[in-house]
Amino acid sequence: MNITLLRRFVAVAEELHFPRAADALGIPLASLHSSIEKLETELGRPLFTRQSPTRLTEFGAAFLSEARAEIAGAPPPAEQPPVKAGGKAKASKGKGRAPIVKGQPKPYKKRQGR
Repeated sequence: MNITLLRRFVAVAEELHFPRAADALGIPLASLHSSIEKLETELGRPLFTRQSPTRLTEFGAAFLSEARAEIAGAPPPAEQPPVKAGGKAKASKGKGRAPIVKGQPKPYKKRQGR
């Protein structure tokens, strides 16, 4: 079972609110929904009732303790190296005319008829 899916499940189970859990995890809401659906299809049973308000099913509540134990036993995620800010400026390689001359048509373009 994928540890990322379990972490996302635990976040939703603690919040019982998909948008807040997505914000806490720093991922898009659609990605969170698809992760939970993938986990539910893998397990073969629903974990949440998706009515207002969101609640855990009986199977979801029982699976929560198992998911927490599996996350605790997993190695910590590898740290990502920091991304350097900025970069090289790139020159435009377009074939535009410079300077723009008002009132004259662009070369090889037909004027729009009236």
